[in-house]
Amino acid sequence: MNNQVEIASSSLINEDLAPVAADKRTWGTWNYAALWISMSLCIPTYTMASSMINGGMNWWQAILTIFLGNAIVLIPILLNGHAGTKYGIPFPVFARASFGIKGANIPAMLRAIVACGWFGIQTWIGGESLYHLIRAWKPSLAEIDTAGLFPQALPMTCFLIFWLLNLFIVYKGVEVIRKLLVFKAIFLPIAALALFAWAIVAAKGLGPILKQPSAFSDNDSFYKFFFPALTAVVGFWATLSLNIPDFTRYARSQKAQINGQAIGLPPSMTMFAFIGVVVTSASAIIYGSPEWDPVKLAGRFDSKLMVTFAMIGIIISTLATNIAANIVSPANDFSNLSPSRINFRIGGYITGVVGVLIFPWKLYADPHGYIFTWLIAYSSLLGPIGGILIADYYFIRKQTLSVPELYQHQGQYKYQNGFNAKAIIALLIGILPNLPGFLLQVNLVTAGTFPEWINQLYNYAWFVGFFISGLLYWILMKK
Repeated sequence: MNNQVEIASSSLINEDLAPVAADKRTWGTWNYAALWISMSLCIPTYTMASSMINGGMNWWQAILTIFLGNAIVLIPILLNGHAGTKYGIPFPVFARASFGIKGANIPAMLRAIVACGWFGIQTWIGGESLYHLIRAWKPSLAEIDTAGLFPQALPMTCFLIFWLLNLFIVYKGVEVIRKLLVFKAIFLPIAALALFAWAIVAAKGLGPILKQPSAFSDNDSFYKFFFPALTAVVGFWATLSLNIPDFTRYARSQKAQINGQAIGLPPSMTMFAFIGVVVTSASAIIYGSPEWDPVKLAGRFDSKLMVTFAMIGIIISTLATNIAANIVSPANDFSNLSPSRINFRIGGYITGVVGVLIFPWKLYADPHGYIFTWLIAYSSLLGPIGGILIADYYFIRKQTLSVPELYQHQGQYKYQNGFNAKAIIALLIGILPNLPGFLLQVNLVTAGTFPEWINQLYNYAWFVGFFISGLLYWILMKK
């Protein structure tokens, strides 16, 4: 009882950050399976798979890459999910154990900024869909041009309309979000299967699709693309591998969250990716070149009603995914900055504003940028955080945390003025090896500025950061 009173009176807590009581942890195996199926069935999943085809892979190379990447990222997801289930705490509170009471804001903000980027990308997809819906009835409208700093006026207006719709849903609250997720769970699988069927019929069977050859002439050229693509797949869910305690704190048991996530993540991502691969390969046969963006592909359909139906479905399902995957967690992260002042709604508004400022139409403009600039770049930030969290929880603390002291300014997690310098050093050193490759990707340096082997580390960004930071943190904390 004293512990509960002590936690409740702390300035480090609000309703969103408080531990979930044991009697309120009601999520079972199928709740977690359904969560992952719902989050996996989204346009960026399709886009990731189709961009691999666009990059030169054949169908089985792309599918194998996606399956391997999701099987790998499932490991840190389950490891970090353990603390949420055992103690009922969200990610920002969990991070206090390793980074310090105040230092936890560093990983929370890095994760939140990435979520803002995803929010912006999903919002751009929704706005793009709205524009193509209008264009179906007014074909004279031009294709969207993202070559400049901003797209044309009407696509930008569509983006802002969809952005306002997202913020309105945040204002309305959780019940509307739940209804949107129910709609998505019904509609998107049907729409995906319809698109799959169209691809098979239009390409005259699966045979021509599956016979599409790889564009790589030798093993060296294949592996040069494969390893960055694998890192990008891991990076796709590197966000959730950190903040999964936000969800597992509602689990009935460790078995429920482990089984549910294992059932839900790799199979659903692989199956939906297979649809993306088939449809993109079919588009190469039908149109002469692969169309990796499903929104643009749907915009090519001859029937105005079919385009309208497809775009409305994409708009609603994207709205549901965006709110569930890209608002809930960053809202908690921003709340951790000032629990007494920032709640879920305000955190959601902050996410929305930052999501515009990162220029999502530029991130999403081409498949190379989507994989190499976006997915791999942020994995280089989040991999080190994951390594530190796991090293701290399993090897330093042996899965034992003091929940009351996670909400105290003067407890064992205070460190030096609220910051664990050892965690921050490990984080920075884990990021550093990937920096030259990133600078090369965004053309801030030229080839030859750094040794080639240094540049190549960027292709393995998540793995490099995860192991370097995790190992270094363990060594520093043992001293």
